[in-house]
Formats: sequence, C-alpha cells, structure tokens
Amino acid sequence: MMRGILMAGLLAATAGTAQADMQVTFRDGAPKDTFTITNLGSCATGPMVLTIDLAPAPIGLIFDVTDAGGGVEVFQPFELVSGADFVQGASAVRDGDQTLSLDLAAMAQGDEVRFTIDLDDTGGGREITVNGSEMAGAMVLVNGGDAMAEAAFDDTGAARVILAACTA
Repeated sequence: MMRGILMAGLLAATAGTAQADMQVTFRDGAPKDTFTITNLGSCATGPMVLTIDLAPAPIGLIFDVTDAGGGVEVFQPFELVSGADFVQGASAVRDGDQTLSLDLAAMAQGDEVRFTIDLDDTGGGREITVNGSEMAGAMVLVNGGDAMAEAAFDDTGAARVILAACTA
C-alpha cells in the first residue's frame, strides 16, 4: 500500500515534466560486442558527454581493441555503426582501457547511436565473452552542461540514465 502511494506521488510530481531519458544497452556478439545509446525520453536532449565506465563492474572488464595488451584472443577496435550525425567526438580507446566517452549532439526522441567494440573480462571466467550479468555495476555517466546524471548497468546489460528534464 505504501509503495503504491509513493509511486503515485512520484508520477504526479513528474506528470508535467518532460523527461529525456537515455538508455545504453550492451549485447555480446562474435566477434564484435555492441553498445546502443537511445533517447527513450519524451523530448530532445541537449548536447552531452556520455561516458561508459567499466571499472565498477566486479568482473574486471576491459576494452580489447588491439592484438597486444590485456585482452584475450579476438580484438575489435571502436567502430561507429549508426548515428554518426550525433557523434561529435569520441575518446581514444587503448587496449585495456575501462572508459570510453562520446561527445553527443542533441538527440530527438527515439534517436540512437550504435557502435561495436570488443570487451573482455579479466576475472578468470570465459574471458572472451561478456554477458549482461557481467556488465552489472558498470556505469554510464552523462554530463549535459549544467546537468549530470548516472546509472549502473543491470544484469541484462542495460542502463537507463534519468535526466532531470528536457534540455532542448
């Protein structure tokens, strides 16, 4: 009963405020893993820097982008697959890095950016494959000028960053 009252209060508080929520999903693939960034909100976002930080994941995730370094067997460099119009820049990713940042332009509701890269775990399991549950705890950080927000990946490989309100 109390939970229902709290949920109703939260819905009422945000009913008149348009939200610009960003979702980042991870999908393991062979030989490339895929990240998709989607504006699931009800309005456009403003420009932002979106960072994927693998360090908080307990399994020891790294980007494996060259045949040398900390990765295992197959490697894949960063490759933008779709949404190039929204990507104004990307951080250089070296083999073994745990962060990747994208400088994104304003994105309308439903717009998405998709890129591939290889992730490996260094925790001693099946190091060349990373499933959604191994992503749990990795973070997505969004810096939209005056507004900052973050969210952790869940065990399905998804993170939804709730932005305070529409910025554009």
